Amino acid sequence: MKRHLGGLCCILILFSLTIVSWKPADANKIKHYSKNNTNAKELLDRYVDNLYEAAHLQESGLAFNVFKKGVTGFLNLKGSEKIPQSSSILTVVDFTKSSREKRMWIVDMVNKALVLNTWVAHGEKSGDDIPERFSDRIDSKKSSLGFYLTDDIYFGEHGRSLRLDGLDPGFNANARKRAIVLHAAEYVCENVIERKGRLGRSFGCPAVSPEVIDQVLDAIKDRSVLFIHGQNKNYSSRYLDEELAGTYLATEVSGNITASL
Repeated sequence: MKRHLGGLCCILILFSLTIVSWKPADANKIKHYSKNNTNAKELLDRYVDNLYEAAHLQESGLAFNVFKKGVTGFLNLKGSEKIPQSSSILTVVDFTKSSREKRMWIVDMVNKALVLNTWVAHGEKSGDDIPERFSDRIDSKKSSLGFYLTDDIYFGEHGRSLRLDGLDPGFNANARKRAIVLHAAEYVCENVIERKGRLGRSFGCPAVSPEVIDQVLDAIKDRSVLFIHGQNKNYSSRYLDEELAGTYLATEVSGNITASL
């Protein structure tokens, strides 16, 4: 009996030593960045600044703080495996700007390049030139803010169009039910701006010019990130966690998406 008890004690001691000595696989990576006094938010700031400057986004009119929000969400969606690791496209729409301005930007995060800057319409019930009211309610005819994933291309009443999935509950999660898609519209053009003083408006969809629809859809289809920003103090998203995004950068510093810091 004593012999059996002695053997059991040895097994328990070995098991306890194993638990104490075990560390997560990513512990060494995170420790490495803490040694360099580079915290997660600082790393994120450097990454965003690098992209912003390299892609000449200031010259194109994209505000730094809006771009940073888009990048933060992009990284957190990568970290949560909502988008493929190979995904490199981020699309930002800034509805705090006039519809007379080109307020959609498609950015290649790997090549640090602006793919396209173009006009985009907002929902007719959101406001005239600059949208001020947003909703996720069905039949509201208002634009919805937040992060989306692009899906497949299909042919509908507006021709070649792109389905969108809203990721922010309470703000855009009804995108599918509302048939919020990216499509072409004749009222998105300079002639309409000259005639009306603003673009035409949609039923809530981010509509673009027929002249660029193919370029837009081909660039952002198949699970890329779309971020729509607007004037709404109540908007919040789990994907805007800067520390989490910076931590993802730290653990993926040798991956495809990371710029030279």
